[in-house]
Amino acid sequence: MHKRVQLYALRMNADVRELRCFVAIIDEGSFTDAAIELGMSQAAVSRNLASLESGLGARLVRRTTRSVELTSAGERALPHARRVLAALDDLERDVQHGRGAIHFGYAWSALGRHTVEFQRRWAAANPDTELELVRINTSTAGLSDGSTQFALLRKPVVAAEVELVLIGVERRFCAMATDDPLSKRRSVTLAEIADHTIAIDLKTGTTSTDLWPEAERPASILHITDVDDWLTTIASGRAVGISSEATAHQYRRPGVSYRLLRDAPPIPVYLAWSRSDPPPERTAVLDLLADLYR
Repeated sequence: MHKRVQLYALRMNADVRELRCFVAIIDEGSFTDAAIELGMSQAAVSRNLASLESGLGARLVRRTTRSVELTSAGERALPHARRVLAALDDLERDVQHGRGAIHFGYAWSALGRHTVEFQRRWAAANPDTELELVRINTSTAGLSDGSTQFALLRKPVVAAEVELVLIGVERRFCAMATDDPLSKRRSVTLAEIADHTIAIDLKTGTTSTDLWPEAERPASILHITDVDDWLTTIASGRAVGISSEATAHQYRRPGVSYRLLRDAPPIPVYLAWSRSDPPPERTAVLDLLADLYR
């Protein structure tokens, strides 16, 4: 019997590893980056995904030349994988440390210059409840699939199940290669970058061609999939990008310069949660964010 229990435990551990590899591949955007995030070899990540796909009897991930994409089966499996892993993490944390946890999702950048202060103030005021920031590049930053209790959104969603509260606004910045002539300026205008290719994340990004008057819109748009792809494209000089000041603060990268976009409207920042299952900590989180953003 003892041997059977050991074998069962080993199989459970393997299943968890498989799920973590699957989620990391999607969140990080490649097998290589997933391996770095998990501290595993790329071959091990590939084996774990293959084992998961074999066990489920369906292909979950499709590789392309530049990135990875979910199959239709993968789209259905990902929310379940996130919920299982979140529950296991909560169980381990509660058993080992006696602390609850709140998963706070964000789709692009977290709180920018407020991030560290937010975490410190929360920890000081709520020592028994850990607040974990999680980057999930979906329109609701994990709310829809239940993997987060709160989400910070800069692109509002129209969904009956999501409650939105405006907590502040942020200025827009233009990101460009450091050798772009415009990087010598302290600020730029929409008209000055209209002749550049604009990198836009259609899924969760805050930029669209509607920022420009119809007759002055950029002719060249490059669609990207996440912030890392966005930064790499900009550093190479292939495009410029527009994002919030939180992005400019959080994602400093060699080869990329940020300049204030002085004639663009500010970006609203929302706190969101599930309308049908509102977290009890929402008042405390709202009060803290309102104080930081005022």
